[in-house]
Amino acid sequence: MPAPILEFWYDFASTYSYVAALRIAGLADKAGVAVSWQPFLLGPIFKAQGLTDSPFVLFPDKGQYMIRDLTRLCDEIGTPFRLPTPFPQNSLLASRVALVAFDEGFGEDFSRAVYKAEFGKGLAISEPSTLDGILRALGKPADSIMTRAQSDDIKQRLRDQTEAAQTKKIFGAPSFITADGELFWGNDRLEQALAWAMRTMTT
Repeated sequence: MPAPILEFWYDFASTYSYVAALRIAGLADKAGVAVSWQPFLLGPIFKAQGLTDSPFVLFPDKGQYMIRDLTRLCDEIGTPFRLPTPFPQNSLLASRVALVAFDEGFGEDFSRAVYKAEFGKGLAISEPSTLDGILRALGKPADSIMTRAQSDDIKQRLRDQTEAAQTKKIFGAPSFITADGELFWGNDRLEQALAWAMRTMTT
């Protein structure tokens, strides 16, 4: 019997997606659940909600809580946390490169590396040089990948991904969707999402 699948929808600008991206593989392996990584852009979704910026920027108290909360969470899993400047980061180029990376079989490694550069080191992921460095550190042909990331095909695929997220009623990141369409939002719902995914195999 094939493993149940859990869709993992994430935006590289999302702080809580950073923690989820570092946790999900190990937890999913233990649960016997396959993960389908789905990069998308939150910006158009926030705009449709009437938001002009991240809620963590629009509401300063919420932003300060997020920073403290992420510091605690990252301490728990033994990874650094550093909020990049500016925040939120423009994740457009990183998301396009991620689609190419998934086509070439290293999308998960690339995604984790982007998050570690952004929220572990405070680097600007909107800078091509940052992404170029990540690709080279992974031993990948950075020049050809960066060129393909700017192709019309990849640009359209990212637009399609974001539209798919909207169709699935996703309103934030990270979000997890099980095979039966159940939606879970937030890093703190990852374990519950995995448990639900497993349950779909027995019903």
